[in-house]
Amino acid sequence: MAMVAVSISPIGTGETSVSRFVAEAQRVLARHPELTYRLDPMFTTIEGDLSHIFAAIQEMHEALVAMGAKRLSTVIKIDDRRDVYHSMDDKVAAVLKKLDDEPTSHAP
Repeated sequence: MAMVAVSISPIGTGETSVSRFVAEAQRVLARHPELTYRLDPMFTTIEGDLSHIFAAIQEMHEALVAMGAKRLSTVIKIDDRRDVYHSMDDKVAAVLKKLDDEPTSHAP
C-alpha cells in the first residue's frame, strides 16, 4: 500500500486560478474506487496500490490536456512502506496523539 502526494499544475492556460483543473482531476479520482484520496490545499494525497495510483495520475494528466492544458508540471511524492499498513488517517492521528501527550506549557 502506497501513499502518494500529487500536484498537477497546468502551465500557459492564461488563467491564474487552477481550481477547474483540480476539480477535473478529482472527478478522475472518483472513478477509481480502489483508491482512497484526500484533497488538500496544495496536493492531493492518494492511497492504494502504486500501479493503480500511477494509472490514475496518467488519466488525470490526459483529462487536463483534454481541457486545453498544453503543458503540465507535476510533483509526485511517494511513501511506499511495506512493513506495516498505516492509512492517511492513521498517520495524522499518530502526530495528533503526540501533540496531545505534550505538556501545554514549558514553564518551570
